[in-house]
Amino acid sequence: MSVSGNDFMGRPIVAITGIGIVSPLGRGVEDNWAALAAGRSGIHRIDRFSTDGLRTTISGSVDFMGPEAATSTGLSYVMAEAAGSEAVRMAGLPDDDFAGPLFLAAPPVELEWQHRLGLDRMDGADIEEAGYDRLLQIARHKPDRSIYHLTQCSRISELLADRLGTRGLPITLSTACASGASAIQLGVEAIRRGETERAISIGTDGSITQESLIRFSLLSALSTNNEFPEKASKPFSKDRDGFVMAEGAGALVLESLSAARARGSTILGVIHGCGERADDFHRTRSKPDGSPIIATIKAGLADAGMEPSDIDYINAHGTSTPENDRMEAMGLAAAFGDALASTPISSNKSMIGHTLTAAGAIEAAFSVLSIRHGVLPPTINYENPDPAIPLDTVPNKARSADIAAVLSNSFGFGGQNACLVIGREPRA
Repeated sequence: MSVSGNDFMGRPIVAITGIGIVSPLGRGVEDNWAALAAGRSGIHRIDRFSTDGLRTTISGSVDFMGPEAATSTGLSYVMAEAAGSEAVRMAGLPDDDFAGPLFLAAPPVELEWQHRLGLDRMDGADIEEAGYDRLLQIARHKPDRSIYHLTQCSRISELLADRLGTRGLPITLSTACASGASAIQLGVEAIRRGETERAISIGTDGSITQESLIRFSLLSALSTNNEFPEKASKPFSKDRDGFVMAEGAGALVLESLSAARARGSTILGVIHGCGERADDFHRTRSKPDGSPIIATIKAGLADAGMEPSDIDYINAHGTSTPENDRMEAMGLAAAFGDALASTPISSNKSMIGHTLTAAGAIEAAFSVLSIRHGVLPPTINYENPDPAIPLDTVPNKARSADIAAVLSNSFGFGGQNACLVIGREPRA
């Protein structure tokens, strides 16, 4: 173990001292881990709104957060607050005076259908035809602060900053499905640069609506296995037919190892490295040769000063879409070489679905728990292996293992890719 608290490049080692989770499996670390280790699915039929006429009628929606969660913005906030306050308390810090910066991954915000229709019915515009120009005219004549807040990109982070007592201007980012991991990377980089001794990184997404389901359906991205919701998400299986949209939040408290030790904090794990690369091939598809994914994985390992053989477990992006699973497997094979055959890889999304903006943060928190409990969560619904993807997917049942280091992958739409290398303890 490093005595100085610096890594092999002389940078402050970044410790994880608190985590928090909300997902379709429940609220809080304890409930989520119990369900994940048991291989229990949180996917269910949608009853939040009518699904008549929709191709997909299932999701991993979070429907237990109370009346404040009536809108996507409201749900995203209350889940982020629950995960963030849990992480801060676990770190042994006051959850109203965190005294460090906030990096928040949040979904893009816009007027939801019910608000658009409500505005459109009002008087105040000389444009008869429905559309954004009409909405803008009405909004100018009859301003509504509540609607303004619902569509303000920074609203969630501002509320969180006040609630948790963070310092400085809170950062809100959205890099598609890599967002949660990107928020963690920003926290790591701030500590490495010496700008702060601690940071909190949160990913949240509560954006399951009729409109969002329709949009993803138009991309042919969602599973239509509506009859058996709990079996719909099946990463790396030959008969996978799309991802299951889900909601949730994940939070990590990050501190310099020296600062965490000085206050006697329990070290849950460390961030050894972060890798990030972009793909300019297509708005939704990966570059056919997988080069950006390969480069991201290699960058994460290089930043950690590690080789593929040092990784004991891969927490896959594993969305259950035909192309994404294939591209991830191809990228890992190219980056890991022969080491991949002996490295177990599983997908949390088989149980919780794809939490989109929050995924990288939730899966990072699950990776920490895997390390601490010495348990590899399973890839459930793995009944029909894809012969083109020969991986040890930890099929259907959790497995005990000695886990010193995890690679957690997040590959997003728009070619936004991020990988985190998370470890049990500092490396000498």
